[in-house]
Amino acid sequence: MKYSKSEAKEYARETMRGIWAAALNPFHPDGSLNEAGLRSNIRHWIDDLEIQGLFIAGKQGEFFSLSLEERKRNMTLAVDECGDKAGTIMSISDQNVNTVLELGQHAQDCGADYVVVHAPVLSFCSDRNEVLFNYYKYLCDRLDIGIAMWSHPDSGYLMEPETCARIAELPNIMAIKYSVPREMYKRLSHMIGDKIHVSTSAEDDWLENIEELDWKLYLCSSPPYQLQTKHDKRMHEYTQLAFQGNFTEARRVRDSLNPVRQAIKSTKPGGKPTAHGKYWQELLGQVGGAVRHPMLELTEAEKESVRAAFEGCGLKL
Repeated sequence: MKYSKSEAKEYARETMRGIWAAALNPFHPDGSLNEAGLRSNIRHWIDDLEIQGLFIAGKQGEFFSLSLEERKRNMTLAVDECGDKAGTIMSISDQNVNTVLELGQHAQDCGADYVVVHAPVLSFCSDRNEVLFNYYKYLCDRLDIGIAMWSHPDSGYLMEPETCARIAELPNIMAIKYSVPREMYKRLSHMIGDKIHVSTSAEDDWLENIEELDWKLYLCSSPPYQLQTKHDKRMHEYTQLAFQGNFTEARRVRDSLNPVRQAIKSTKPGGKPTAHGKYWQELLGQVGGAVRHPMLELTEAEKESVRAAFEGCGLKL
């Protein structure tokens, strides 16, 4: 590891900045991981799009369909391909805490920068604050790597800002991916200052969060490699303009991507987000591939709709 447990917060403040994207995993038609395809995507994301870090084996990567060994392989491959050119944060989320710890240990051993653990499903539990604090403390006591919290509706509840602020005091908690309404993450940002990174995956709000909340990190989803090409890096451009304080120009560039956002949103079937994302990647020249059960594939008619919207969205290939 590149830092000690006690240095996790400081190291993340200094190095975990800019745009970090959540990787979709390309699968072959037989369901096996397309390792060459993933490596190709990673090279494009880092070298051509200048993405500064990758979120590996998360929900976008269909971690729920991967075996334990496949999740470990996914991490090792990403660390190897990123090298010293981009950071990595590995999803080690699972309902079984021993699985979380095993994946966390592997992340430490293979050279990952950080890990992320989503709030567990807590059946029949209405008073969650102490449960959640002790859950993250249990992990922090046993892992040295920097740990990011992750709260999202899929857990069946949202972690309260006060609970997150308490957990943020733990020594190697260094970030939170906070997939909650904006008022909640604004409140948490004001509560904890720069103690840990607060971020959300809503690209639409990224510019406002830089300007209003002084955020330094976009963590993370698929827009960084779906809204951009080697010859059209407008998300990178407006991010850099915002970091420089040129918010008027940043807003102009950001808003110029609205046709691309609309093309994606208007053609994404509600039950097929992953397949849609992978097909959009293929249209961009990246490696998309199949999805795994229980996710569904696009029909030919749905693909035609996506292709037509893509061709008219204005991205420069």
